Amino acid sequence: MSSISWLDYSEHDRRRMLDVIQLFKEKDTRDELGTGSIRDGLADLLFPGVSTIQTRARYFFIVPWIYLDLERKRSRKGQPSGASYSAANRGRAAEIAVIKALIDSAETEGVIGQRAKEKLQRLPSSVYWQGLRVLGIRSYPGAQDQYHRLLDRGGELTIETSRDDDGLVVERRRSNWHAGLPPAPAEFPKALTLALTRPEALYLQERIVSQTAGSLFAFLAAHGKPVERLDFPWEHPQRAEFGPRIQEQLRHAQNFSEAIHGAALLYNLLLSEASRHRELIDLYRDRLAAWEAALSVRRAELAAWDLNAFWATVRQGNPRIPSFTKTFVDLWLHLALPSSSRTTNLGKNADARDLVANREAFLKRDLARLKNQRNLDLWLAAGIDAGAGTGRIDFRWGNAQTHLADIFAGLDL
Repeated sequence: MSSISWLDYSEHDRRRMLDVIQLFKEKDTRDELGTGSIRDGLADLLFPGVSTIQTRARYFFIVPWIYLDLERKRSRKGQPSGASYSAANRGRAAEIAVIKALIDSAETEGVIGQRAKEKLQRLPSSVYWQGLRVLGIRSYPGAQDQYHRLLDRGGELTIETSRDDDGLVVERRRSNWHAGLPPAPAEFPKALTLALTRPEALYLQERIVSQTAGSLFAFLAAHGKPVERLDFPWEHPQRAEFGPRIQEQLRHAQNFSEAIHGAALLYNLLLSEASRHRELIDLYRDRLAAWEAALSVRRAELAAWDLNAFWATVRQGNPRIPSFTKTFVDLWLHLALPSSSRTTNLGKNADARDLVANREAFLKRDLARLKNQRNLDLWLAAGIDAGAGTGRIDFRWGNAQTHLADIFAGLDL
């Protein structure tokens, strides 16, 4: 059994780690070769406040509605106390009630916990906690369990202390939630749906624009038009309207997504060969060839790619890129980017094969599939369509465009 632990990191880092753990459960999105820190750095620049496990925009309201109601009840005298009446337990009960209300309303798209129901482990409040802070909807600055303890003490306001110019201690009391939040529907959560009302759509649009100014998320919230669902943000028909900074971020994102995809395909080819599975070997050889052909079409653009500017941009979103990750990506890009100095068929390139195999061994140690027969067998048992991290990186675009579509529908665009 393996485990992940962390010490006294920030709430943002804690939430990111939980999202990473969740990603391991999702087909084709796993970070098999350890480039997630780069992916997340660019995603945080493009779509701040969005995570890969968010579903629908109205949860940005549902979560604070639950807690505001809990705050009102906890602040009244005579409320029961004890573990069974803790804020965490009462909040969980309210979130389970939301699941049932959404199912009763015949909601099918994006309902968190519609299968697990009472057994749900990761509640919507946990999924949206960091995003609520980024968008300025949650004013309380701490972790969710700290907030629960605050409520257990009967507090509904955060007390901040500071010193004025004379050195005297000054207390400021503020709400844990943004004052402009639209109120919950009457008899919430009964008859609840995930469709935004117009006031809610306007409010969320304003939050995104004001709190993530300069991002692609903010531009599309303010100026975007409804479009058919797209695979990647750089395919957006309004791309020519994006500002220079966003254009540069998108160029780096597209180049990285396309270039690093080959490493995932080569990794799966190596696994296929180790398994001696002819059908999988042929599949990943074909996919690698198709990837190289697609990359060759963009030869001129990739040849002009400024990698120093790429790394500087990535560090704006995530300054803590591990040095070994940067080295691996630099070596891969040197081998993979189209040039007149190398032949095609990277699947047979000894340096590329060694690079990917050594990267897996470095990350997974004794659990590396290329060295651990049991884990290799588990990969093979997952089926021909499972793959290991073979999905193209979209930098949370899929989740962001769902939120945007909800906003546009609420605005009747």
